[in-house]
Amino acid sequence: MRPWPEAGRGGAAAAMAMAEKFDSLEEHLEKFVENIRQLGIIVSDFQPSSQTGLNQKLNFMVTGLQDIDKCRQQLHDISVPLEVFEYIDQGRNPQLYTKECLERALAKNEQVKGKIDTMKKFKSLLIQELTKVFPEDMAKYKAIRGEDPPP
Repeated sequence: MRPWPEAGRGGAAAAMAMAEKFDSLEEHLEKFVENIRQLGIIVSDFQPSSQTGLNQKLNFMVTGLQDIDKCRQQLHDISVPLEVFEYIDQGRNPQLYTKECLERALAKNEQVKGKIDTMKKFKSLLIQELTKVFPEDMAKYKAIRGEDPPP
């Protein structure tokens, strides 16, 4: 899951630039993880003769962290909802967060649409009933609102 900022008018170009930044970060993270894995192997079977390799891997780690920090600076405007991290902590796929957010938004949209439809029906019925009881006042109301009175 990639947390895309609003694309705006230059949508495709902005999305491509953002994708390149994420790809760069992903590449640096993968290299860093691989260096840590190799460092773990060297440390687990440490021999005095492997000191040079250990020093080299430690230097690669420092360089890797610097590269990751450079990527972080390019992506400073990205915000990730805390719930995504909760999904990850629970061992769930973070893309499920996006799916569930969309499902909740669609459900809420349907609920609000139902309320709007109900209010429109209520308004129509109220106007009909008020017109029966207060015909002159409702004619003035409709004139003010720019609605044509019924024939």
